Amino acid sequence: MFRASLRSPIFSLRPSAAKSLTASRTIAARFLSQEARGQIQNAVKSSPVVLFMKGTPDLPECGFSRAAVQVLDLHRVPPEKMKTYNVLTDDELRSGIKEFSDWPTIPQLYVNGEFVGGCDILLGMHQSGELEDLLVTNDIIPKVEEHAEAQVSTA
Repeated sequence: MFRASLRSPIFSLRPSAAKSLTASRTIAARFLSQEARGQIQNAVKSSPVVLFMKGTPDLPECGFSRAAVQVLDLHRVPPEKMKTYNVLTDDELRSGIKEFSDWPTIPQLYVNGEFVGGCDILLGMHQSGELEDLLVTNDIIPKVEEHAEAQVSTA
C-alpha cells in the first residue's frame, strides 16, 4: 500500500524544484561571513593539530569528542602541537565550522591546516594505520621505531 504511494509522481521532484533546491543550498552555504571564515581559517592554522570538539580534552561533553581525544592520546600527540576549540562556548563557531569544512558533525580534526574528518573518519584511519602515517608525515609524532629506539637509548 505505501510502496505504490511512494512511487507516485507527487513525491518526485520536478526539474524546476530540483534547481531551486540546489540554488537554496548554494545560498545557504554563504551564511558564514568573510570575517568569521577568516577567524576559523586562522584557528585551523594556529597549531599543527586542531580539534573542534564539544567540551575540552579534560572534560569532553560528547562521546564522539571523547573518542577523538582518546585516539589522539593513543598516538601521543604532544599537547604543544595540538589546540582544541570548544564549540559549545560559541554558537557562531559551532555552526560556522560545519559550513567552513562542509562537514555536518563535530568533532572535526585538522592537521597542518587540512581537514581530516570527523570521529568516524578518525577512528577508521586509526584502525587502518593511516592516522599514524599522517601524523608522522606531518612531523606531529615520531616514527614508532624512532620513538622505541629513543626510549631504549635513554634507559
